[in-house]
Amino acid sequence: MFIQTESTPNPATLKFLPGQTVLDAGTADFPSAEGAASSPLAQRLFAVKGVCGVFFGSDFVTITKDDATDWDHVKPAVLGAIMEHFQSGEPVMAGEAASGHAEHDGEDGEIVNQIKELLDSRVRPAVAQDGGDITFHGFERGVVYLHMQGACAGCPSSTLTLKMGIENLLRHYIPEVTEVRPVAV
Repeated sequence: MFIQTESTPNPATLKFLPGQTVLDAGTADFPSAEGAASSPLAQRLFAVKGVCGVFFGSDFVTITKDDATDWDHVKPAVLGAIMEHFQSGEPVMAGEAASGHAEHDGEDGEIVNQIKELLDSRVRPAVAQDGGDITFHGFERGVVYLHMQGACAGCPSSTLTLKMGIENLLRHYIPEVTEVRPVAV
């Protein structure tokens, strides 16, 4: 098994491509080891000293390390953990992966559907290439709330991406959108 690695815009995060499907559908975000019980792979990765975040996409694993640890020390152990997991035959997830967007009930249903469609068609594929995901969290009085995951969470350029990229895109296509804000879940 050959696992490729790619840098991301977030210096604390690397993207690992195992050359096979990681998740059949959706994404899975584990910002801490405490929430990793539903994933044998995430548990294995959090056992690596210095790993502080794990994110799964369709064909990649994104790892975030803590500031005190150097990639030269973490990367070989992460590569080993990923290889060991896929050779073990264990599932990546014990349950279902998250579909992504939060549900929204209310009078803005048509606007929310347009927001989700633009996120799915224009935004999420681009940020997945950088090892992350951005999902809809809510819409209230013209403000779109988005949840940033994987390499996007804590990335130095995430504010610029959110404000200059996503906000401008949504405002262009949906006049009811006035602002985009990140949320922590």
